[in-house]
Amino acid sequence: MAAMIWNGNAQSRQLIVLIVVSLLAWIFIELADAVSDGDTHRFDQYILRSFGSLTYGADSRVPAWLTEVIRDVTALGGVAVLTFVVLAISGFLWLIGQRRSMVYLLLSVLIGLLISQMFKGFFERPRPDIIPHGSYVDTTSFPSGHSLMAAVVYLTLAVMLARGLERRAVKVYVTSIAILLVLAIGVSRIFLGVHWPSDVVAGWVVGTGWALLCGVLARWLQKRGVIEPEAEQSEVKR
Repeated sequence: MAAMIWNGNAQSRQLIVLIVVSLLAWIFIELADAVSDGDTHRFDQYILRSFGSLTYGADSRVPAWLTEVIRDVTALGGVAVLTFVVLAISGFLWLIGQRRSMVYLLLSVLIGLLISQMFKGFFERPRPDIIPHGSYVDTTSFPSGHSLMAAVVYLTLAVMLARGLERRAVKVYVTSIAILLVLAIGVSRIFLGVHWPSDVVAGWVVGTGWALLCGVLARWLQKRGVIEPEAEQSEVKR
């Protein structure tokens, strides 16, 4: 989706982003209202119990090695890994002289983190207790911080990387990898029993909306010389 948005002219990109972000904002508001009213509880319980029966039930069909793989996947959305990724990319931007882009990336991620913590503090939804937690948690549940921050970090990085790519296929590849990673991290949180499905969907919605806004704002700032233009094209042209 992000790659498609970035292929049109500036006006069409901005319009599409505004429409998509407005839609995502509406989805989040409706979802948050449903969660507050308890309308999602039956659905959340059904999905979580279904995952739990695969892992902990008498007919468990999930091998131990797969559970460990899922823990590895969920770690990709954790504080330690995301911090390392952001700092590593920031160091790279510093070394190639794109220091204002580095600051922009750090601010984008930091604001995304503040948004996540603000919503968690506002809704204060308890963690699910239907199945044993497969991962340590000490914060409230709505929205999923792993899902939200994974979307903020990986989708923002993908969008910023796509600025320096010319071929549509390469843009689609980069954004598709980021999207698959974000989806996998969210599903892993449900599998491990630490989030309700509606928490994860809310995290995806908010994180994606923020990443899209950061992407279009980066383009706007780049054209006005506030942040550096993308690095010189390095891919092979057809």
